[in-house]
Amino acid sequence: MALRPTAAHRCHGGVQAVYRHASTTTGTDMEFSVYLPPAAEEGRRCPVLWWLSGLTCTWENATTKAGFQGPAAAAGLIVVCPDTSPRGLDLPGEHDTYDFGSGAGFYLDATVEPWARNYRMESYLTRELQDLVAAELPIDPARQGIFGHSMGGHGALTLALKNPALYRSVSAFAPIASPMRCPWGEKALAGYLGLDRTKWRAYDATALIEDGAKAAGILVDQGLGDNFLESQLKPELLEAACATAGIPLELRRHAEYDHSYYFMASFMADHIAWHGRRLGN
Repeated sequence: MALRPTAAHRCHGGVQAVYRHASTTTGTDMEFSVYLPPAAEEGRRCPVLWWLSGLTCTWENATTKAGFQGPAAAAGLIVVCPDTSPRGLDLPGEHDTYDFGSGAGFYLDATVEPWARNYRMESYLTRELQDLVAAELPIDPARQGIFGHSMGGHGALTLALKNPALYRSVSAFAPIASPMRCPWGEKALAGYLGLDRTKWRAYDATALIEDGAKAAGILVDQGLGDNFLESQLKPELLEAACATAGIPLELRRHAEYDHSYYFMASFMADHIAWHGRRLGN
């Protein structure tokens, strides 16, 4: 059966829609938003950008606050915003803290119970939702990019590094550059994957690059007024790994900008244009 939106709003000449479906990967119902630019309504297959949000977020945060619709309409890009974790499970401890469990799936496939059955966001994004969107919406599957913020920046970087044939472009706002070397990441990786730190490297962008993963180029924007900069984000680790590996990294540091959506909205048009050039639009 064709995918039908649960909500749809005219926006910048296109349509901002929300979809809900039953996921076989997470074992739950999942929601995601899609922005269809005017070019998509004209029958053209458009490049697609996947946006991954940060801790505590759903599809709604970026959709209502990031301001990507105008630039995406001008560039002819579809933007898909999935959720950040499975929903409605009520597993023991799932809702106890903001940085683990509900709203904090870290875009990985968990291997430790009780998370392994449902917390499979990597497979959900790169397989199930990928196939659903390709089958139901007017995307060009050969022209896909991915970007995100904080935990979602981590997800965008790791998924792009692990799937270079799928994602042709990648960028991030204030990403968790090395989860295995910060408190947020250590908590999540231990909880979802167990205590063997060698298994964590598959979900750490800096470690993936150290281990040989490649990218044609990466754009990162980081606010210097971000209160998580030194303790959690550590962009200098990604910067050093890219320099050693010869990966072109444009790391832009911005005085006084913080971790909020005001920061992302300020530079969103730059990211849309950056991806548009690499996706051939």
